[in-house]
Amino acid sequence: MINRAFVRVLMTSAALAAGALLTGCNSDQVALATSAKANQPVPPKLVATIAEKDMDTQSPILVRVFKQEAELEVWKQDRSGKFGLLKTYPICRWSGDLGPKVREGDRQAPEGFYSINPSQMNPQSAYYLSFNTGYPNAFDRALGRTGSQLMVHGDCSSRGCFAMTDEQIAEIYALGRESFFGGQRAFQFQAYPFRMTPVNMARHRNNPNMPFWRMIKEGYDQFEVTRQEPKVDFCEKKYVFNAQKPPGATRDPVFDAAAKCPAYVVPDEITTAVREKQQADDAEYAKLVAKGTPVAKLNTGIDGGMNPIFAARVPGASTGLSIPGEAPGLSLANFTPAPGTIPGHVNPPRAPTDDEIAAAPAETAPAPAPSTRVAAASAPEKPSFMSSLARKVGLGGNAPTETTATTKPAESRTAEAKPAEVKPAPKPVAAKPAETKPADTRQATARPPFKPAAGDAPATTASAPAQTQTALVSGAAPVLQSNSFDSRFAGFK
Repeated sequence: MINRAFVRVLMTSAALAAGALLTGCNSDQVALATSAKANQPVPPKLVATIAEKDMDTQSPILVRVFKQEAELEVWKQDRSGKFGLLKTYPICRWSGDLGPKVREGDRQAPEGFYSINPSQMNPQSAYYLSFNTGYPNAFDRALGRTGSQLMVHGDCSSRGCFAMTDEQIAEIYALGRESFFGGQRAFQFQAYPFRMTPVNMARHRNNPNMPFWRMIKEGYDQFEVTRQEPKVDFCEKKYVFNAQKPPGATRDPVFDAAAKCPAYVVPDEITTAVREKQQADDAEYAKLVAKGTPVAKLNTGIDGGMNPIFAARVPGASTGLSIPGEAPGLSLANFTPAPGTIPGHVNPPRAPTDDEIAAAPAETAPAPAPSTRVAAASAPEKPSFMSSLARKVGLGGNAPTETTATTKPAESRTAEAKPAEVKPAPKPVAAKPAETKPADTRQATARPPFKPAAGDAPATTASAPAQTQTALVSGAAPVLQSNSFDSRFAGFK
């Protein structure tokens, strides 16, 4: 009897231990839907669009954001294995300037390539729902860049983040959740200062961030020509895209962001397609510069941007550093109501004052390259009698211009200790609520319930170029089909 009872205890203990082990392995997936707001289904209208585009609700996704256009794109893998544009979302608020995040407190939203796994999804966010961008990545760390908790979240309030409305982030979160349930281990998050077109590159040709932007444009171009998620590595403090082992090598190259690059090759079909695209871009860029395309205005103290769709509905708001994008579905006419609830505490970017505009240095295009034909220098023009007389009596001369420097307010390292957000706007700003980990005790009912925005823009499409490569992204192929959360979780055990 004693032995039988002892065996029963051992069997029970083993079962509990096995259950705990499975729970530990599956903790990321379970955490995706621990609240009502995190468990909201993909809206029926979007499900219909997914079917029309020959995609599955649980197929892999990829996200791109563009600061200047204030747009977030969700791409989804179709049944051919390529990614197609599913929907473009206007960004309600982003902070900082164009350019990558460098240090904690600079208010910058990150730029570059990041990977989002289930553990970065926060169903208990203080900003309705959120996911962590993964900044800093290995490249950022190799350069000594600092910062943490850079999110894509709701609440339309940003301090180094990309802020959507609650309704928008609920939809984006649901798409990410379903892709994880379908087997995707992580989705790629690509953050850019603007769409990497020849026009934008010409407009920002004098920006000191241009070398970094040209580097990440390589990944942008590879995605554009292949419609495949680019494989990202780092070495010698730079990005490397779609690297493979050289012919004859017995193992894959090992990359270290701070070390010398190993021997690697990029597939010929990708190299050729990207070279052709870049040659066309460079030719167009040269034409734009030659005809005197003006450079972008300097930031005169404006903090971030807001999509015009939202700025038009906030009294006294301006778009800040954002300008209308290229997505045809994001015109104001398509959004009679705003795509989501704009909270009353939103602090939009403000337009520069007359004094700031007057104090800003004049914008001039860079000097032409030596190979550019220029007019021959001529002798200085002889001053007229009246101008000479004016100088003699003290009426001539150029007064020096004065410029003012603006300082960006700092973001706090810990959410709980964040002071009230200080903006250059003349009105006081309320402190941003704390971004919390899944242990946050706030309930979903503290935010308005999700309902699809009545003014959702029609989904836009992007035609992919002809490409023979159809293999699925490594680790991204759906591995299970399921209709209930029980069977979904079971698929990971």
